[in-house]
Amino acid sequence: MAATRSRWSALERELREQGGRLIAGVDEVGRGPLAGPVVACAVVMPPELRAIAGVADSKRLVPVERVRLAALIRRRALAIGLGAASVREIDRLNIYHATVLAMRRALNRLSLAPDHVLIDGLPLASLAVKHTAVVDGDARCYTIACASILAKVTRDRLMTSLAVRYPEYEWGRNSGYGTPDHLRGLDRAGATPHHRRSFAPVRQLSLDLADSTQVLSDLPTPDMSETIPFLHPPGQP
Repeated sequence: MAATRSRWSALERELREQGGRLIAGVDEVGRGPLAGPVVACAVVMPPELRAIAGVADSKRLVPVERVRLAALIRRRALAIGLGAASVREIDRLNIYHATVLAMRRALNRLSLAPDHVLIDGLPLASLAVKHTAVVDGDARCYTIACASILAKVTRDRLMTSLAVRYPEYEWGRNSGYGTPDHLRGLDRAGATPHHRRSFAPVRQLSLDLADSTQVLSDLPTPDMSETIPFLHPPGQP
């Protein structure tokens, strides 16, 4: 597929020939990290224009190239919708349902109604929008690749801004994924409000802290009055 990544896919051309010019590509970023929201993007690109050269699966692009392409996509797109599901929603719903929620929000924020919707991955019955699912769609379909790039750049910028407030976790470099430097930060500083408590490394840390607190609470409380004389009021033994 490497030779076709810079142009509209056969599927996208076929959908336009079947009726309806406007195709919304949808993709999400952030299912796997230990911290931060999951972010989705829906984007409609102008069908009469040649695809932007270099657009590909965002994971295959270096950061500077993603940022450059994201700016080009924003200028050219007919409509862009961004949606997210928060850490609380991820912990409450689970990551699968939170991802669907983010994608639904992205589609709802489009300023025009697409004729077709293409999503990356497998069909999502709970998306409540008629769509075509494409496995490896971010590498195979132009509109999905555009959505992938915008979602990735948006989420990376968010995590970089959070890294200023929480430098221990190196989120500017790992985007919240469970890299060794992130795990070391968790071990040293504990979890933040932006960590996903339902994800195993964060959940285990919370359990370990709870066990430590219980052990400390079970220890006998020493009589500090014997070692700190000023606990006794003046004139009393």
